[in-house]
Amino acid sequence: VDVFQAWCGPCKPVMNLFQKIRNEVGSNLLQFAVAEVDSIDALGKYRGQCEPVFLFYTGGELVAVVRGADAPLLQKTILEQL
Repeated sequence: VDVFQAWCGPCKPVMNLFQKIRNEVGSNLLQFAVAEVDSIDALGKYRGQCEPVFLFYTGGELVAVVRGADAPLLQKTILEQL
């Protein structure tokens, strides 16, 4: 989940990275979503940050968090979680 604030918007370059990885590993293994923290109370602790935050869930459980648009770290985290 790409967690963003309305004034910043979702991280579009990372969306392309996720799409590339999703095409490589199969669409049923990887789902990508965006969530605006200002409209979701459960994400309140991520408000006021100037860097994107990526939350990784498996079976409804938070399993990893990556702060910042670090493409190599995001790719490594995705592949590790898959």
